[in-house]
Amino acid sequence: MTADLACVLAGSRLLPVLTVASVASAGPLADALAAGGARCAEVTFRTPDAERVVKAMTAHGALTVGAGTVLTAEQAERAVAAGARFLVSPGFDDDVIDTARRLGVPVVPGVATASELMRALKAGLDTVKLFPAEPLGGTGMLRALAAPFPQARFVPTGGIGPGRLPAYLAHPSVLAVGGSWIATPGHLERGQYDEIRRLTAEAVERTAP
Repeated sequence: MTADLACVLAGSRLLPVLTVASVASAGPLADALAAGGARCAEVTFRTPDAERVVKAMTAHGALTVGAGTVLTAEQAERAVAAGARFLVSPGFDDDVIDTARRLGVPVVPGVATASELMRALKAGLDTVKLFPAEPLGGTGMLRALAAPFPQARFVPTGGIGPGRLPAYLAHPSVLAVGGSWIATPGHLERGQYDEIRRLTAEAVERTAP
């Protein structure tokens, strides 16, 4: 049976979205995120080392780690084998959905339209990724989609900065907000783990009730 994303995230409303070029960054990154108060993270499958990063951050033990930018069933298999507790995709792909269900992990498909949201709900998925949230219209788009689909829950991601967190989290349909500003490739390249910790702590404070 596939677990529910809300249970996997254990109440965390902040989802750091990470693009990590080297597995060498995984340990210090996990340390910084955990020290800042993060409880979960999404590692995007955009780099050759992504699978090893998921495995290393999972082994670290301080965070619930999922895989993002999952585009194929094969990537889904590899991510779960590496320890990913949930999968996130920028769009809706039947093979990815079926694989996640077979492996018993939550999957969050991306939606950008009412038609895509209806497809997800028809497939039995009530939690979706609103992507790319800010270019689509931000909280205005969120409200417009949520109104006719009160059963849907959203994880808005894409172009969201710290100042926009409260507006998204104020909407009752938002489960969590994904953000890549917390730990950018530039931060990792420069080894700015203290800055990552600071940005994480600031974001966690903004998500507090």
